[in-house]
Amino acid sequence: MTAHKCVLGGFCHHSFVALITPQDALEDIGNVSGSCPAFLFPLNPAVIREMRSELVPAPRDFSVMSEPITLNVGGKLYTTSLSTLTSFPDSMLGAMFSGKMPTKKDSQGNCFIDRDGKIFRYILNFLRTSHLDLPEDFQEMGLLRREVDFYQIQPLIEALQEKEVELSKAEKNAMLNISLDQKTQTVHFTVREAPQIYSLSSSNMEVFSANIFSTSCLFLKLLGSKLYYCFNGNLSSISSYLQDPNHLTLDWVASVEGLPEEEYTRQNLKRLWVVPDNKQINSFQVFVEEVLKIALSDGFCIDSSHPHTSDFMNNKIIRLIRYK
Repeated sequence: MTAHKCVLGGFCHHSFVALITPQDALEDIGNVSGSCPAFLFPLNPAVIREMRSELVPAPRDFSVMSEPITLNVGGKLYTTSLSTLTSFPDSMLGAMFSGKMPTKKDSQGNCFIDRDGKIFRYILNFLRTSHLDLPEDFQEMGLLRREVDFYQIQPLIEALQEKEVELSKAEKNAMLNISLDQKTQTVHFTVREAPQIYSLSSSNMEVFSANIFSTSCLFLKLLGSKLYYCFNGNLSSISSYLQDPNHLTLDWVASVEGLPEEEYTRQNLKRLWVVPDNKQINSFQVFVEEVLKIALSDGFCIDSSHPHTSDFMNNKIIRLIRYK
């Protein structure tokens, strides 16, 4: 068949379609001139485009991500992609989500990993960005190190080691300054002497405040893990009151003789305890002793140039320094 002849279902160079029957195929059409056979008819251009689209496969869209996957890590849910989880094939996650290791499902059908859910956010973000981004006041390096060791993402292990060296250098030298204030107030309260019988009473109450500043936010976290407020019958760590990583303000009262427990709550009066000794701090002397024990165990020492002896003995100012 010449270049100008048409086959069954074929196209000629004039975009005509040939209607060829078996009988036509047997006939000699070798004498057909340069024009198309008479039994050809023009085809609508839209139909041609549709037929061509069926013959030519659509190009792949490589920008489409893999299907999202929801993980349940220690009770916290995270949604990511399979490509993110398998970006490091030799890691624990790479093995789990490439079929090399079995995975467990929770009751909702999500992949379950029995590890710390809060810390996993830093690991997942590293998989996404290849950067280890931690808050300035991050205090859970030990826990993060254990989780990183479990997932065995080698670049993350190296990034964590670099971060620990960086933090260690920043924490070597530190200063701790504590300003103390104490005043006496009168507290009024009612005492139930019998059913339907109440009496009004009052008593003097010692009120303490301590403004603590340290260049080491790690030390303030350590201090916060030792000191607890007693309020409404519960103990709560002062760490929850630490809004500035380098500054902490404490306000508390000593126990008031005869003051009913519910009056502490009603009048918003907090008491201060030190754990694990379970000792209540009812004076500045006890407070200073406990803070000194914690600070000295963390490498601090008393600044020889400040405070003056009178200030230190009167529990007004405490300044400690640390050199490493």
